[in-house]
Amino acid sequence: MAARVPSLSSHLLVHGVLVTTDLKPGRIIFMMMVQGKGNIVRYELIGESAAGQRIDNYFLRIAKGVPKSHIYRILRDGEVRVNGRRVRQTYRLAIGDEVRIPPLRLAKPSSPSPSPPPVGKPLLVVFEDEFFMVVNKPSGRAVHGGSGISFGVIEQLRAQRPELKMLELVHRLDRETSGLLIVAKKRSALTALQNMMREGRVEKRYFALVAGQWPIPQQHVRMPLLKYLTESGERRVRVSEVGKPAHSIVRLLKRWQKFSLLEVELKTGRTHQIRVHLSHLGFPLVGDDKYGNFLLNRMLVNDGLRRMFLHAAKLAFIHPMKGEELVFDAPLPTELRGFVVRLEGLER
Repeated sequence: MAARVPSLSSHLLVHGVLVTTDLKPGRIIFMMMVQGKGNIVRYELIGESAAGQRIDNYFLRIAKGVPKSHIYRILRDGEVRVNGRRVRQTYRLAIGDEVRIPPLRLAKPSSPSPSPPPVGKPLLVVFEDEFFMVVNKPSGRAVHGGSGISFGVIEQLRAQRPELKMLELVHRLDRETSGLLIVAKKRSALTALQNMMREGRVEKRYFALVAGQWPIPQQHVRMPLLKYLTESGERRVRVSEVGKPAHSIVRLLKRWQKFSLLEVELKTGRTHQIRVHLSHLGFPLVGDDKYGNFLLNRMLVNDGLRRMFLHAAKLAFIHPMKGEELVFDAPLPTELRGFVVRLEGLER
């Protein structure tokens, strides 16, 4: 009788510990059953997808449904070990680290579990390689779930591309903003691209339509921005001397009797930066439901503009891994382009 060939996934019992290996290079998972409780202690070997990530963020990612307070407690109490030693929550993982994952307590569901994100119509991918992708996000779609939103762009991408081990947002766009969004496929790319953005090495340009006649061809806007909460608990941003530095370069593209089409280049990436800078200067974004002219917005709905006129139109940077110069452009979506055409027609 022929000898039995072991399968690619095998289990061994070593000193009372159940060891599982899928025989992939650099990938071994140890699982130990705690007698009488059915809880599992796991040991994970860190690969490239998690290298460079903080240990607390790593647990928040892999332990969905576990209360955040519980994750920080097991880190403080030393139940989590890296290479057999206690670590601070700020420790950054490295390739080859062995992480002890103790039994984790799931939060009691207060409502039925949310349904998985629908795959839906595939998002338009402008560029993709082994390190990251650039997608053209439609207006009205949040970049991620939370705050009453079940799922967003990143959850949809993960549902559409289950074969990818990692997909993480490099930056964010407001829900009503359309345009170019970078999503990392490797931890090394995520870290490198976010560092490039912090250092101002990623060129980001937006198209914005504002109420009023913008007066000059180009203006540097340097106004610090401060986040705050309204009485109802909503997040807002305002210009404040105690805020963080914010720099926008505003260029005039086209001017009509009541509106101006602008290109705004971001030199910093503060929350709601374009919206707050332009509104503070007296030129609110058309369709902006937080900082805009609400009466004008209602009137424009009747004219066919049912969204905020802000579009992430251009990204340009050097590929962090390959050194190539990359430039991506996304033309105005149909609904915004159609409104501009109507403005042109009114003034002929």
